[in-house]
Amino acid sequence: MDFKSVKEYLAWLYYQYQIISCCAVLEPWEQSMFNTILLTIVAMVVYTAYVFIPIHIRLAWEFFSKICGYHSSVSN
Repeated sequence: MDFKSVKEYLAWLYYQYQIISCCAVLEPWEQSMFNTILLTIVAMVVYTAYVFIPIHIRLAWEFFSKICGYHSSVSN
């Protein structure tokens, strides 16, 4: 895959994003506000998942291991 086709593919993806999210009909300052808010929300979701999902998996593992009678050697 050459650089031109990757660039065209990314341009196509950005065009699809604008069409699906209706950004194509917004003013430039409205587009930047919408993109900033969307990026902030996505960043918060990714950070929250990175921080809290491992904790929940560990707690679920401990809970189900106690129910099943399996005692792991993982210490807190």
